[in-house]
Amino acid sequence: MKRIAWLLLLLNLLRPSDPIPAPPQDHPILLDNGIIHTVTNGTLYGGDLLFDRGRIVRIELEIQPTPEMEVIDVTGKHIYPGLIAADSPLGLVEINAVRATRDFAEVGSVNPNVIANVSYNTDSELIPVTRSNGVLYVNVTPQSGLVSGQSSLMKLDAWTWEEATEASPTGLHIHWPRMTIRTEGKEKKPVEEQEKQRREAIRKLDDLFAEARAYQRLQQHASRKDQPLRDVKLESLLPYVSGEKPVFVHANEVRQIAAALDWARRQGVKMVLVGGHDAWRLADALQAADVPIIYENVLALPLRRYEDTDQAYATPGLLVRAGCTVAIAASSSPFEAAHQRNLPYHAGLAAAFGLDPEEALRSITLRPAQILGVADRLGSLEAGKLASLFIADGDILEPSSRVEAAWIEGRKLDLRDRHKLLYAKYREKYRQLGILPR
Repeated sequence: MKRIAWLLLLLNLLRPSDPIPAPPQDHPILLDNGIIHTVTNGTLYGGDLLFDRGRIVRIELEIQPTPEMEVIDVTGKHIYPGLIAADSPLGLVEINAVRATRDFAEVGSVNPNVIANVSYNTDSELIPVTRSNGVLYVNVTPQSGLVSGQSSLMKLDAWTWEEATEASPTGLHIHWPRMTIRTEGKEKKPVEEQEKQRREAIRKLDDLFAEARAYQRLQQHASRKDQPLRDVKLESLLPYVSGEKPVFVHANEVRQIAAALDWARRQGVKMVLVGGHDAWRLADALQAADVPIIYENVLALPLRRYEDTDQAYATPGLLVRAGCTVAIAASSSPFEAAHQRNLPYHAGLAAAFGLDPEEALRSITLRPAQILGVADRLGSLEAGKLASLFIADGDILEPSSRVEAAWIEGRKLDLRDRHKLLYAKYREKYRQLGILPR
């Protein structure tokens, strides 16, 4: 009986999301008299925004409506571009404690050919919860090993992973080896062994990129008859050794970041730092090397006992004032897939601790779009860009604000989700008990 009960619970948790993907936009929509946060051109108060066929047509103080337009009065409401989670496990894991729902890791430590979008689950219950808070795009990333694979930018409304893919691949992900020596805990090993593992990991990276460059030269100079046998792993690295696409290096501790900067310089790759909790210690070096930062988990504790308790909150502001390009992401840990909805609050906390509020909004809209190479169509409200936007009843960086409507490429989203259903269910319980009015 216990096994049957657990099976029923699992089936209940894994049932597909109730919201149905929206059809394409079939008529122009005019948002009238709203507070429009364009991101690139300031905030327009009492402005109108018109979009049609999935793209923004005009943003002006007053647009005269025509009979075919649907006019939505948004007086006093805030209009934002869709938020972008720059590093996320969403869609690759449902319940981290259930092995069958985890698809973010591959066997082996070097898998550059892995691309995340093919594992993306469009029926995840976590997707409607996330987009209900304005997060309309996520850059999903593989998580395991030294070279974990390539990420993909996904839109949070689609029938299949193919339809959900907005851009892929967006970058190669490397998890930099630990540079500190563990002297206690379960993972404690002799110092010499730890140092050897670290050297071997970095040497493995160097060898991998050297092989990719040799493979590239073979392809360029071999005759049509003498083409080398295709190597999928090395071929997947070609856009990165040539600098065409960025290499996302996950590192938090200062020695990791310094070593990664040196490695990227030696290899001549376009580096993006992900994590970056110690980035404030190397802000000048990161700025000089023109390395963008995806700063993860503003809500984290400090790395060391002697650091200020607000160090993680203040770091984005410190980096921006040093001239660095900073995007903010929630935690990319598989355990945090259910908390991607909290993305605007990470940016809001950074704003409360020194980051300019306008830059805080950019850190979850335009900055990730620039880093991921999609700023030509996402990240701000401008004529010609995709109509991926939402309406909120207040400042989206404040937890008290609610998203009232949202569109992806002009398609109006169904904002029902598991949280809202449970909220309605238990309000009804207390109405029946007489605690709440009927």
